[in-house]
Amino acid sequence: MNSGNIYVIAAPSGAGKTTLVLALLAAEPQVQLSISYTSRAPREGEVDGRDYHFVSRETFEAMIARGEFLESAEVYGNYYGTSQVWINEALAAGKDILLEIDTQGAAQVRRLFPQAISTFILPPSAEILEQRLRNRGKDSEDAIERRLKAAREEIAHVEEFDHIIVNEHIDEAVRDIIAIVRAGRLTLNRQVARHSELISKLKGA
Repeated sequence: MNSGNIYVIAAPSGAGKTTLVLALLAAEPQVQLSISYTSRAPREGEVDGRDYHFVSRETFEAMIARGEFLESAEVYGNYYGTSQVWINEALAAGKDILLEIDTQGAAQVRRLFPQAISTFILPPSAEILEQRLRNRGKDSEDAIERRLKAAREEIAHVEEFDHIIVNEHIDEAVRDIIAIVRAGRLTLNRQVARHSELISKLKGA
C-alpha cells in the first residue's frame, strides 16, 4: 500500500512556525494539517475544527485513558493531543500529514513512526526571538520570560530532528520547507510503491 508521509514541524514560540506552515499548506494542498485536540478555551477568532478540536479537560482525560492519542502533552496547564485514529486512516489513504507539535510530542511520534520526517525551525538569533515575542504585544513580562525559558528547553532538542531551518528570510525558509516535503515523496520506497508498474515495464523493455 502506498501510504502517506508524516511531516513533523517543531519550533520555539516566536520562530515563525505558523507562518511557514500556512505557506507550505498553500503551496502543497495535498498535505493535510493534523488538527490537534485541546482542553483550553478558544481564543478570539479561533474556530472549533479549524484551529483545534476544543474539548473539556474531563473529555480529554477520558480520551487519554482510551488510548485515542498518538501523542499528548500538558502545556501551561492545558492538554494538547493528536488523534491516533485520524492519523492512521489518513496515512492508509495515501495522504501526507503535517504535525505542528512541540519536541515532546515529536519524540512520541518518532517512537511510533520512525519513518516520520521531522524539521525544527530556529530563529536567526536569541535577540530576534525575544523581539518577536515582545512585538506581539499581548503577553505580560512574566509570560514572555516563561516563553523564552520554554524556547531554550525546546531548542535543546534540536539535534533530534532530521532537518533544521533557520527562519531569517521568510521566502527562503518557505522554499526550504517545501523542498523537504517534496524530497520526502521522492525516496526509493515511496517511488517504488507509486510507480511499481512503470518500473516493471521499463525493466522488461
